[in-house]
Amino acid sequence: MSLSTVFQHFANKTSRAAGQPLTFVGAVTIIVLWALCGPMFGFSDTWQLIINTSTTIVTFLMVFLIQNTQNRDGEAMQIKLDELIRAVKEANNAMIDLEQLDEAELDRLRETYILLAQKARRGVQAGKDSAEIIQEQLDEEP
Repeated sequence: MSLSTVFQHFANKTSRAAGQPLTFVGAVTIIVLWALCGPMFGFSDTWQLIINTSTTIVTFLMVFLIQNTQNRDGEAMQIKLDELIRAVKEANNAMIDLEQLDEAELDRLRETYILLAQKARRGVQAGKDSAEIIQEQLDEEP
């Protein structure tokens, strides 16, 4: 088993565990216990350092684990969306893999779809049904 596979497995398990209500309750319990120990330790610098260091380490490590999970989830979602675009006959296959375009190209495409949405809303306001609006848009495509 490769290091990447082991890390992915660990990242998945840890991300799922971190998002559970019981994990939140555990974290709150640790904070409450730490706060209750304050008077016993005279609210010392060491007492404060314990929670600061602990939370910093946990946060630092969780960023990498959650980012790994998010990257894979995002990539899987893109592949699924690309397959839907490919599979739908009327869909524009040029929309597949848009995440590879630069910012300016994405902005131009976004403007095109904003104009299509505005035109569709005007059609709805004029009393047209969705099927008519979609058909008009399809007829206008080059």
